[in-house]
Amino acid sequence: MESLSIEAPSLEDSAVHRRVRARGEEVRNFILASIEKNPRDIASLVAAQFHITRQAANKHLKNLVAERALLPEGNTRHRKYRLAALFEWRKLFTINPDLEEDQAWSRDISLSLGNLPRNVMDIWHFCITEMFNNAVDHSGGGTIYVKVAKTAANTQILLMDDGVGIFRKIQAALNLIDERHAIIELAKGKLTTDPKGHTGQGIFFTSRLLDSFDILSGGVFFTHAFGSNEDWILERPESTDGTAVFMKLNNHSARTDKQIFDQYSSGDDYGFTKTVVPVRLAQYGDDKLISRSQAKRLLSRVDRFRSVLFDFRAVETIGRAFADEIFRVFAQAHPDIEIMPINATTQVQQMINSARTEWAMEVNGI
Repeated sequence: MESLSIEAPSLEDSAVHRRVRARGEEVRNFILASIEKNPRDIASLVAAQFHITRQAANKHLKNLVAERALLPEGNTRHRKYRLAALFEWRKLFTINPDLEEDQAWSRDISLSLGNLPRNVMDIWHFCITEMFNNAVDHSGGGTIYVKVAKTAANTQILLMDDGVGIFRKIQAALNLIDERHAIIELAKGKLTTDPKGHTGQGIFFTSRLLDSFDILSGGVFFTHAFGSNEDWILERPESTDGTAVFMKLNNHSARTDKQIFDQYSSGDDYGFTKTVVPVRLAQYGDDKLISRSQAKRLLSRVDRFRSVLFDFRAVETIGRAFADEIFRVFAQAHPDIEIMPINATTQVQQMINSARTEWAMEVNGI
């Protein structure tokens, strides 16, 4: 009886197979990363990105649907896709003297995240424990609700308490005019209503570590996206009680917490020494930034940093008194603090230069 021989695949065939698999994985990752912003035209986007036909792009989409990573909606002509929730977990915690953030993390929340890369877990560990601790220590509420929704691309976590509301608490503690000013203080960092028990770095670094970070509290909605130089404030006609924090991070992010911490430290000094002040947040509607009072509110607590960058993005013009208060009066009183404007228009820079010239003339007795 003649034996059958099975020919082993050649090295060349194996190499081709690996390239095909790598290419398919690249397409898959691109789809998962792009689907939320392009739910309707993802096939065209994939075809253009990888120079393949729409039929080939649709085949990748069908595979992801079969794997239950994507959910299709609508008929073929008007079809769109969204990420499917591979896993959802939720729990209601009762705030009491025995509730501790590290135990909530290790016993419950971390287990729900599954097998994520170490750097991603480190980021979630920091962010969740900081936000959970804020709710326990400062909300004045009775419960904390946590929901985890994990897709093939990212994980989204909602943490919500039924307390007084974070912006209202900051407004009352610092005697601010309204809740909007509380957000300006949050954007600077080093803000706490309990300086003996907290450093005030938690919310600031959490907002910088994640892909997106949103807080809804009272009548104000605050949002920050990674890589954006801007924080946004949206005001709501109806006010709500409590605080809801929405957080999202890619499951395979290459980011590390150390990279973000280093951005706000000075050289070998790993203290929180640098801050960026978003000047735009001090504006109300069409109001102009012209007065010393406006500047003084913006300058609140910046003397806690060694380097302060005033970001004038989206600020078209400022008044002479506003510029003078920051770049002459304050700078003269705090010569050890580095003060730098960034993203300034020509008009804004002219006002800053004028204030600095006045200071130089005073120093030189002119």
